[in-house]
Amino acid sequence: MKKIISNLKIYRIYLYLLIIVIVYFYNVNFTYANKVRVVDGDTIHINNIKYRLHGIDAPEIKQNCEVNQQKYNCGIKSKNFLESLVENKEITCKQKNIDKYKRIIATCYTDELNLNKEMVKSGWAIAYRYYSKKYINDELFAQKNKLGLWEGSFLEPRKWRKKNKK
Repeated sequence: MKKIISNLKIYRIYLYLLIIVIVYFYNVNFTYANKVRVVDGDTIHINNIKYRLHGIDAPEIKQNCEVNQQKYNCGIKSKNFLESLVENKEITCKQKNIDKYKRIIATCYTDELNLNKEMVKSGWAIAYRYYSKKYINDELFAQKNKLGLWEGSFLEPRKWRKKNKK
């Protein structure tokens, strides 16, 4: 009987250690050096691993928007802005989950700059309310100050994707 109790105590210790390790790795930040490729305004590849920026939605690469009745490629502008934020910087991403396309959904940073927040606050992405309410105030700031997409008119990226399905 004493041996069974002793074994149970050992198993409990192993179980606690396993839980600690799982919690640690679930919340760990991954830091990468300069092997970053910006796909569009809300997706980056780091060392060939796909990251989708959590809680934001940026125009698609082929998406056009309008300012002063002139069309422009806002998808490229959004991508270029994100490239300017990550250029020659070390990126840190904190994983939230993984989406159906097997991309890591994450909040990513350069130094202390939250890239997700900066994309919305600058107006080159919108708060993706379907998944998060976190960046709504940043979107309102960009809208009020007519920054990025808010300088003119645009179709929400989600609606644009639905309208332009292949």
